[in-house]
Amino acid sequence: MRTAFGLRFDVPDGYLNTASIGVPSTGTVDAVTAAVATWGAGGARPTDFDADTDAGRDLFARLVGVPADRVAVGATVSQLVGIIAADLPDRARVLVAEDEFTSVSFPFAAQADRGVQVDEVPLAAIPDKAADYDLVAVSVVQSADGAVVDLDALREAVQGRSTRVLLDTTQAAGWLPMRLDWADHVVGTGYKWLLAPRGSSWLAQHPDAPAPRASHANWYAGGGMDSIYGLPLKQAPGGRGLDLSPVWLAQVGAAASMRELAALDLEQVRDHCTGLANRVRAELGLAPAGSPIVAVPGDDVARKLAEAGIASAARAGKARLAFHLYNTDADVDLVLGALRG
Repeated sequence: MRTAFGLRFDVPDGYLNTASIGVPSTGTVDAVTAAVATWGAGGARPTDFDADTDAGRDLFARLVGVPADRVAVGATVSQLVGIIAADLPDRARVLVAEDEFTSVSFPFAAQADRGVQVDEVPLAAIPDKAADYDLVAVSVVQSADGAVVDLDALREAVQGRSTRVLLDTTQAAGWLPMRLDWADHVVGTGYKWLLAPRGSSWLAQHPDAPAPRASHANWYAGGGMDSIYGLPLKQAPGGRGLDLSPVWLAQVGAAASMRELAALDLEQVRDHCTGLANRVRAELGLAPAGSPIVAVPGDDVARKLAEAGIASAARAGKARLAFHLYNTDADVDLVLGALRG
C-alpha cells in the first residue's frame, strides 16, 4: 500500500503503465464497491447515478479549465470525436499529428467517402500548418511517446481564423494543469490518468463553435424522465444536449476519483511526475521534458523491464513508461537497474 498526496493506493512496485490503465485510490475502489453491492442487493435505481454523473461533468470541466455547462457525457473518446467528425461539411480538411492515437484520427478518416481529407504532419509542425485547415485534431500529450503539443502556439495560430481545434486530454488530464476554454472541442477519458473505471468520457463544446447534430440523440440528453417516450425530439441546453446515456458504475468511480484529483495542486503533481520521468531521461542521455511519459528504444528493453517486475507498455516499437502521482524514486531505481542489466 502506498500513500501519495494524501491518497492511498494498493499499487505494486514498478507499476509504470498508467498511460494504458490507471490504478484507482482505495477511496475510489470503496465507492465503486459500495455501488456494486447496492446494485447486487436490488437497491439501485437509475436516478441514483445522476449525482455522480453530474459531479463527473463538473469535475472534468474543472480539470481541463472549461465551464461545466459546455460538457457532454460519453463512454469513449471515439464516440465523442465521431459526433464532431460526422458533422463536418463535405470536403473539409483535417490536420492531425503523425502517429496520433487513432481514436482521434479514425473518426475523421471514416468520413473519406464525403471527401473529408485528413493530413498528418509532425507534432511540432501542427501550429505552423493549422491555419490551412478547417479543423485540427490533436492530443495534448501524445500516447506513443508523451510529446506535448505547443498549446500556446496552436492557440495563437488559429486566433482570428476559421480553423477549429479539437483537443484530446486523455494523456494529460489528471497531472497537467490546463485551461482549454479557448478550444472548440475538448475530449478526454477517465481510465488512464484520471484513475477512473473505463466507460467515462467527456466532450466540452465551445458555444461559438458550430453546434453538431446530435447523431446519438437519446433519452438521457433530453434532460429528464419526460423525454423517454415519443416525439418530438428533446435536447437539454448546452453540453447536456449531447450526452450519451452514462455508464453508471464508471460514473461512480469517475466522480470519486476526480473529486480527489481536483482537490490537489496539479502543479505539484506535474512536477512530481515529470521529475521522476526526467531521472530516466537523464540516464538515457535525453534532455528533460515536460511529460511523465518516457519512450525507451531498444530491442531488449521491454524484456528487461518485464524481468525486473516493471509494468510498462510496448508502443510504436519502444517501451513506454508512465509516472503518475503514486510512483516514487524507488520505481525509477527499478527502471535504471533493469536498463543497466
